[in-house]
Amino acid sequence: MASPISANRAELLAIATSVANEKLIDKAIVIEAMEEAIQKAARARYGAENDIRAKLDPRTGDLRLWRVVEVVEEVDDYFKQVDLKAAQKLDKDAKLGDFIVDPLPPVDLGRIDAQSAKQVIFQKVRDAERERQFEEFKDRAGELVTGVIKSVEFGHVIVNLGRAEGVIRRDQQIPREVARVGERVRALILKVERQNRGPQIFLSRAHPDFMKALFAQEVPEIYDGIITIKAAARDPGSRAKIGVISRDSSIDPVGACVGMKGSRVQAVVQEMQGEKIDIIPWSEDTATFVVNALQPATVSRVVIDEEESRIEVVVPDDQLSLAIGRRGQNVRLASQLTGSQIDIMTEAESSEKRQKEFAERSKMFEEELDVDETLSQLLVAEGFSELEEVAYIDVNELAAIEGFDEELAEELQSRAAEALERREAAYREERQALGVEDALAEIPHLTEQMLVTLGKAGIKTLDDLADLATDELIAKKRAEQRRRDGSAPARREREQDRGGVLGEYGLSEEQGNEIIMAARAHWFEDEPVNEEAADADSSQ
Repeated sequence: MASPISANRAELLAIATSVANEKLIDKAIVIEAMEEAIQKAARARYGAENDIRAKLDPRTGDLRLWRVVEVVEEVDDYFKQVDLKAAQKLDKDAKLGDFIVDPLPPVDLGRIDAQSAKQVIFQKVRDAERERQFEEFKDRAGELVTGVIKSVEFGHVIVNLGRAEGVIRRDQQIPREVARVGERVRALILKVERQNRGPQIFLSRAHPDFMKALFAQEVPEIYDGIITIKAAARDPGSRAKIGVISRDSSIDPVGACVGMKGSRVQAVVQEMQGEKIDIIPWSEDTATFVVNALQPATVSRVVIDEEESRIEVVVPDDQLSLAIGRRGQNVRLASQLTGSQIDIMTEAESSEKRQKEFAERSKMFEEELDVDETLSQLLVAEGFSELEEVAYIDVNELAAIEGFDEELAEELQSRAAEALERREAAYREERQALGVEDALAEIPHLTEQMLVTLGKAGIKTLDDLADLATDELIAKKRAEQRRRDGSAPARREREQDRGGVLGEYGLSEEQGNEIIMAARAHWFEDEPVNEEAADADSSQ
């Protein structure tokens, strides 16, 4: 770029127009940058203490230079002030207190001044360009873009997007994919952040939304909203699953995504470096969707635990390895797709588990209710698993069980209540032996069994409990690592499995908050309501 300071009027305007077009920014910003550069250079020539202004006419290219001075009675600062007599030579209407313009002659800037001016202009233009880039891309997260690989730095791929640059970090690249400078690449805009060195546009080829965007390009029905991708999960570079549903019953969502002779899905597979894609019909029924998600394995039975967000899936013995997949890949992707942890077990394992649970519950009822084995097994067969269920169920429902009558139902409820009282008394003794103070027993939602758990964790006073955050108290323990998924649990993963102290009891967040606030209540009991109340207390 020629020096705008030493250039003639036509050149100044030509330079401003050229820079504005090249950087795709407003010409007025370039003109403003030139004016700022001229002001800086003029201050260096006439003195930095002067308040010097420059104005470049955007139509004619005329450049005016002046300094602003204040009209005063007695001059203290000769750079910024002028007396009334001298001021009236510049402006006959000047009065004390006015600010007037003192025209300055054009300056013949040397090489150093011109270089400094150019730096000011470049910085201003660069800032404007960065702002323009941020405004252009800030709302485009989730959009698919195409660019040219500019460089590869420390494993991160820098992509030229035309008007800006984006970066595909190592963890957002498809494994084993080789990035070559000069090649065209498609990626998803993951997020755009404003940073000191300019906007950072983070791209991804590994995110599940990248696959969704590719399908939207290849499948017109998805683009038109007839077919919706409800869920997606990926093991980048290896395998992926998507759940699709159609608003039009006449259109098969799976067939539409596959395309004629697999043309549509193959186009996506090629872009994703050969990643195998399972296209699955999505269903609002969780059990049905889980069965579909575990394809190609055959599922015998699905048991859903909504509270724990866990799903137990039973498969035939010969389907176990297929359901789990190589290194647990199939069940892992199915878990991501459904948003729940899936535990896989064989028919034999499921039967053994059920028998063990049946025996344990029967034994518990037999001992706690002092009934024979047949009666205890009948209770379990009817779906009872806890003493509380027997004690608090409507007596008529209990009497309605085949072989029961009202007298037997009432007796069972009475024995269940007595058993619960004995259990509570035993926990109370254990709690007291642990040194948990009685004040904790007055807090809502806490049972004696919970207090024992708190005592074993070293929480024995109101202050101990009050110091906890709600999550530290009630956060559920993360479900154990998926059974037989083929991966060894890392130490860090085991540490993350630690939940809240009372996580096993299923307390809600609202209940947890009430417990913590009740424990903290004594902190505020002795505080005066205001200073007047405090003074009144002290005077008494």
